[in-house]
Amino acid sequence: MRGAFLDQGKLFSYLSPEARVPANHPLRNIRELVRDVLGELNRSLGRLYANEGRPSIPPEQLLSALLLQVLYGIRSERQLMEQLDYNLLYRWFVGLSPDDPVWDPTTFTKNRDRLQNADVFAKFMTKLLNHPQVKPLLSDEHFSVDGTLIEAWASQKSFRPKDGSGDRDGGADFHGQKRKNDTHASTTDPDSRLYRKAAGREAKLSYMGHATMENRHGLAVAGMVTHASGSAERRASEIMLKARSKAAGRRITAGEDKAYDTADHVAKLRANNITPHVTQNDSPTKTGKRRKSAIDGRTTQHDGYGMSQSRRAMIECIFGWGKQHGTMRKTKHRGICRVAADFLLNLIAYNLIRIPKLIAA
Repeated sequence: MRGAFLDQGKLFSYLSPEARVPANHPLRNIRELVRDVLGELNRSLGRLYANEGRPSIPPEQLLSALLLQVLYGIRSERQLMEQLDYNLLYRWFVGLSPDDPVWDPTTFTKNRDRLQNADVFAKFMTKLLNHPQVKPLLSDEHFSVDGTLIEAWASQKSFRPKDGSGDRDGGADFHGQKRKNDTHASTTDPDSRLYRKAAGREAKLSYMGHATMENRHGLAVAGMVTHASGSAERRASEIMLKARSKAAGRRITAGEDKAYDTADHVAKLRANNITPHVTQNDSPTKTGKRRKSAIDGRTTQHDGYGMSQSRRAMIECIFGWGKQHGTMRKTKHRGICRVAADFLLNLIAYNLIRIPKLIAA
């Protein structure tokens, strides 16, 4: 028989959000890891706030909400607040009861900037990688580095001459013009740069994100964002790998693609106690001459070179996940500092998804 429809919208519920989340839901293991790391950061977070005044959004809940935004690819903080209002799974993860009010999006953004300016995201990443269950999963001597373009939140029309000569039509007609980063800048996001990843691709206003991956299980261990340029990948690699070499206290290896095969870059890596396992770029040029690779047989003859080249491809999974599921493909932030913070949150979220599976394996 047909069941009777009764509108139950005004009835109370006696089930907590904890009881509604399935026991095997993947967010349970992620939430446990996040709570452990936040407990380690308690003293650092406490130093960011005054002892008197009106209570702000708890930083633990703020960080948890930001991670949710990346994990589920929520496109804006306004939409994040909307979904926190009615989604019991999100409320449970963040630590809100069903009756707790959600925060105003503007207030949430201002409190996020406080954590960003204090490098809390970088500290969270460090504490996560030093977690007792996570640290044994990491390699401390074999790494890979690569970069990816992050499309800026700015249109092509905003890329106008710095001298103001292109303001008559609002930048609408730029066809046939020679536009360069030296003479033009975006009025919407001045930190972005016009750049194309490869020949034959269209140039876009972009930033460049760089990640360092350990080669044992493919977890991200460092990340940074720079202005998009032809040498940005190599300069960022040198900075990140130098820090990894110093932390390891011994020689490490670094797998990189052929864009890093320059004599200057290879020499700097070797000077910093890093063995460059860089893909050889000895393909013919447009004039028919063959390029000379900075990597010779002294490096390629070892089995470790081939292993590094094989494992290096795993770093594309980090970028692929961030652009397909996270918020890395086109940033909703303006300014290199905010874009870098969001990029680091994407690396943290990717690790949080992988780590519970690796621990259980």
